[in-house]
This record gives sequence, structure tokens and C-alpha cells, in this order.
Amino acid sequence: MRFLISKQVPPFDRVALIESGSRQLLEDLLPGLYEIYGAEMQLDLITCYAGTPKAFRAEQGEVFRITNYNGHAGREQLVGELKARKYSITGMICSAEPIMTKWKWMLALRLPGKVFLLNENGDYFWMDRGHLNVLTHFVLFRLGLAGAGAVMTIGRIVLFPFSLLYLLAFAGMVHLRRKARA
Repeated sequence: MRFLISKQVPPFDRVALIESGSRQLLEDLLPGLYEIYGAEMQLDLITCYAGTPKAFRAEQGEVFRITNYNGHAGREQLVGELKARKYSITGMICSAEPIMTKWKWMLALRLPGKVFLLNENGDYFWMDRGHLNVLTHFVLFRLGLAGAGAVMTIGRIVLFPFSLLYLLAFAGMVHLRRKARA
């Protein structure tokens, strides 16, 4: 994962897209990418779905299905094949769906390109220091620590040790009473 510190955006000549969410998000994104970057862009797709998105141009890229790469050796083989393609950009869907979660973050960390995240609204942003405030808000929102739910989540976190302590004390007292009666 290069370019984390830099705000510079590399050229869109070699792009890896990790389809780890709703297919509709890629259906909306791909036509715009092909229109802007055209024939110079080679776009490869890493997916767990059967088939390809309607807008995907097979003549301009390849599809890698994670189901073809089982176990540790398979993951290493996939990463090796993808690294050899020397991507300048890695894009991944980060919608609120638990699809390929471990795969996408492993690939984002191990592939050489600059990473952009596409959320469920179709918005995208780069993973770099220039977008640190957006990344922070994104992570806090996913953890339930942003917006109206933040107070409830923080309250649950604060009350959890006291609730656990109360339940353990209650269970201990019940067992002690039972032993005292016996």
C-alpha cells in the first residue's frame, strides 16, 4: 500500500478493483472509469461472485475469483499474481456488507497501488493523509461512534464492566445461598 503519506494520485493505467460489496456499486462505477480513462486503463476485478458486472470490459482486464484460491497457499498465489501485475491503483468497496472483509483488507495492504474506498452511497475517497478526516469519520461511523448512535454506543461500553460485575456477583450470591442451605 504505497502513497499512504502522499496526496499524489498515480495514473489510472493499472487498476485492481476488489468487489467486496454490492455488485450494483461497480455497475455504477465502471462506466464512468471507462469513459474518463478509456483504452489506456487496464482494469482487473477481484471478486467472489459468479459472472462479471455488465459494464466490465473483458478485453481490458482479467477477473480473479477468490474461490479459485483456497487456503494459505492459494492466498499467497493470488497475491503473487496480483503483485506481478504492478497496479498503480487499488479500489475496494467498503459498504456495510460483510463480504470478503478479510480478503479486501489483506489485498489492500499487500498490493502496491494507492487505495481508494467506495462506500455504499457510491462516494469514493483515497486512503492518504489528505483524507484523514474523512477516513476517521468513516471508521467512527462504521464502529457506531459517530452521529446519534455514538452516545448509546459509548454508554454501552462504559456500562459493560459494571453490568458484568453485577451479574457475576449475583451468580456468586445465588451459588453461595445454595451451598449454605445444603
